[in-house]
Amino acid sequence: MTGPDKPRSHGRLQPVVSFQPRDLMADSRTVVGAWRAKVITLFPQAFPGTLGLSLTGKALDMGLWALDPIDLRSFGEGKHRNVDDTPAGGGAGMVLRADVMARALNFAAQGTPADRARWPVLYLSPRGRPFTQARARDLATSAGVTLICGRFEGLDQRVIDHFGVEEVSLGDFVLTGGEIAAQALIDATVRLIPRVLGNHASIEEESFSEDLLEHPQYTRPASWQGHDIPDILLSGDHGRIAAWRRDMAERLTKERRPDLWRAYCARHDRDPDGDQEL
Repeated sequence: MTGPDKPRSHGRLQPVVSFQPRDLMADSRTVVGAWRAKVITLFPQAFPGTLGLSLTGKALDMGLWALDPIDLRSFGEGKHRNVDDTPAGGGAGMVLRADVMARALNFAAQGTPADRARWPVLYLSPRGRPFTQARARDLATSAGVTLICGRFEGLDQRVIDHFGVEEVSLGDFVLTGGEIAAQALIDATVRLIPRVLGNHASIEEESFSEDLLEHPQYTRPASWQGHDIPDILLSGDHGRIAAWRRDMAERLTKERRPDLWRAYCARHDRDPDGDQEL
């Protein structure tokens, strides 16, 4: 975790051999030039969480990206490090204070580009613009990102306006805080960083890569519980297989995500109400 007295990031530049298990969160090596996520949160112990597992965890360990949780409580007011207060105008709940969050944001901004295109500052909020695969691709090409994990009734609007914070939503639902959403956003972005997944082709063929949902996938055994793999996938005819997969992707997208289907048709100059056989 990081605060004004404890600068620390996670990831490494060179391997270190040890006979003792190494804690990712305890490692303070700095990664030069790697994509970095700074996360302002009341619960820095929530990180890396699932981000420390599987391919994202391996990439973090290799130094392909870096993680810096920033403890909002360390910037709080008074003896008890208060970070929130009652809403102006009355109402239920509490609101994160602008002055406290401003101190955290100023701390997080140290050493980062001022250009928001190179280093966005995002607030995980249910009223934000929907987070998309296209936005994840944009973030993966930036130098890094600062994420604000909301709590209580939200964040004082003045700090959002003053710092040019972009509000982002993962969907039409409400969580108790932004930590889970932040991990999801980071995961979606980190997997697009070169060398993280290893197989770049898998990214090109997955859902949302061309405004289409992914086609159905199958593997061994060829027959299971009376269900068989479609014959065409066992034909060895790569041209027919590719055409079948595109057809299935179009069918699924038209059926399940009309919004994506309209965008796809617009890109390919097709009538979204045509192709009745789909």
